[in-house]
Amino acid sequence: MPDRPLNATAASLLGFLHDGPMTGWDLVTVAQQRIGAFWSLTQSQVYRELTTMAAAGLVRAGERGRRDRQPYEITEAGRAAFAEWARKPPADETIRFPLLLTVLFGRHLPPDRLAGFLAAHRAAHAARLAGYQAAAAGLPEEADAVDPYSVATLRFGLAYEQAVLDWFDALPDPLRPATEGADEA
Repeated sequence: MPDRPLNATAASLLGFLHDGPMTGWDLVTVAQQRIGAFWSLTQSQVYRELTTMAAAGLVRAGERGRRDRQPYEITEAGRAAFAEWARKPPADETIRFPLLLTVLFGRHLPPDRLAGFLAAHRAAHAARLAGYQAAAAGLPEEADAVDPYSVATLRFGLAYEQAVLDWFDALPDPLRPATEGADEA
């Protein structure tokens, strides 16, 4: 077992490694695809965590392959550490939404500038919702039985993005983006 408890980033990497050996590059790609919308992971974090976990015996580095990429596989100690982490209650979520900070201090911005920020962010959330809707539409009927964990996560994404769009649509008039020229900010 590691000297210190696993952090969520290391635990997520161990979770992905349950599917088989992966290089750091593979882990970054998988993380961006599967958790990137709700959990940020940088390439430097991945490699730092892999080094730390290898030193703790949670992962084992394989032989370097093409492009000097080195695969890592989870060890039994890594499986045990992951299982221990997964059994603990998750920490409380923390909202870190940079747009809200800008909105809070929006009175210090020209109204058209803030409106431009709001319009751009609304468009990004609408696009993300459309992506989730497309993914949901492509699920087979038996998806709930086959992978209820991924389905539940996808449904959260759908509900979250819809809630954010509802928030944008209910903004007070002084914060509503103008229908014309909002793209220019």
